[in-house]
Amino acid sequence: MNLNNMTALVCTFARAYHYKNNKYRIFSDNLAQEILTEEEYKLISNSLVQGISFFNQPSLKIDDPLRWIVDNKISPSVLLRSSFCEHALSNRVRFNCEQYIILVSGYDTFAYRNKFKNLKVYEIDKPAIILDKIKRVKNLKIDALVEYLKCDFNNEDLENVVLNSTFNNDKEAFVSLLGISYYLSKEEFSNLLSKLSNLICDNSSIVFDYQNNVYSIEATQNEKLAYSAKEEMKSKYTYDEIEEMLSNNGFLIYEHMNEEDMNITYLDKYNLLNPRHKIKAPKSVSYVLAVKSNRLH
Repeated sequence: MNLNNMTALVCTFARAYHYKNNKYRIFSDNLAQEILTEEEYKLISNSLVQGISFFNQPSLKIDDPLRWIVDNKISPSVLLRSSFCEHALSNRVRFNCEQYIILVSGYDTFAYRNKFKNLKVYEIDKPAIILDKIKRVKNLKIDALVEYLKCDFNNEDLENVVLNSTFNNDKEAFVSLLGISYYLSKEEFSNLLSKLSNLICDNSSIVFDYQNNVYSIEATQNEKLAYSAKEEMKSKYTYDEIEEMLSNNGFLIYEHMNEEDMNITYLDKYNLLNPRHKIKAPKSVSYVLAVKSNRLH
C-alpha cells in the first residue's frame, strides 16, 4: 500500500465500506471495493480500529468499533460531498453538459459508473496517482469515456495540460474540486478559481467543499490527521469570503449547503432506516455549487 496515497485510499475505503454494509445508502459506489486490494481493505480496517483512542474516549463502550469510526469520523464528509457533487452533475447533464473534470481525482470511480453516454470524464491528478489508478481500473474490465491527465496543479500549468487534451473550452463543463480547498492557502485557492474561470465557458459549473468557521471536535481531529499525513489544512472561510472570492473570479453561487441542509437533504431518510447507525453531517464543512456567469464580465 502506497502511504503517499493514503488520504485517497482511506476515502475509497469509506465509500467501499458504506456500500458493503448498508442496503439503503447515502452514496452508492459499487466499484470502490474493486479499486482496493483485499490486503489494503484489511490494513485500513485494522489501522482505524487500533487508532480508536484518537477518536473516542476510552470510557465509551462501542459494540462495533470499525463501524463507529467509519460512520462518525470517516464517511460523513466523503459520502456527503460525493452525493452533493453527483446530484448537481446529473442536473447539469440534463441541460447538455458533456464534459466533467475531476481535479485531484484520486481513486474516484464515477467514470466507470457513468450512465450518461455523452458525458466525457477528465481525471486530473499527480502522475504517480494517475499511473496507479490506471493499473487498478484495468481489473474492472469496463469501458469508460475517460481521459487521464497527469498534473500537479500547484507546480504545473493546469490550463495548458487541459487544453492539450481533447477538452473543448467552448462547451459547457462541470468541474469537481472536492477536498481541495482545505489544503490551499486562500491566495492559492483564489488562483485556482481564476485558472478555472479562464479555462471553462459561461454556464459551466464548479462544485467544492470548504472548512467553515464553526468549531467542532471532528474538525480539530481532521486537522491533526492531515498533519500526520503531511497534508496540512491551511484555510477556513466565512460565507462572505467564499462569495467574494467566487465573484472576483467570475462565478455566482447557485447552491450553498451547511450542516443542517445536508442532514435534511441527504441523511434524514437514511437515519430513519438505520436508527442504530445514524450519520450526521460535519458541522465545520459547507458545500458549494457555483456557475460561471457572463454577468460578472
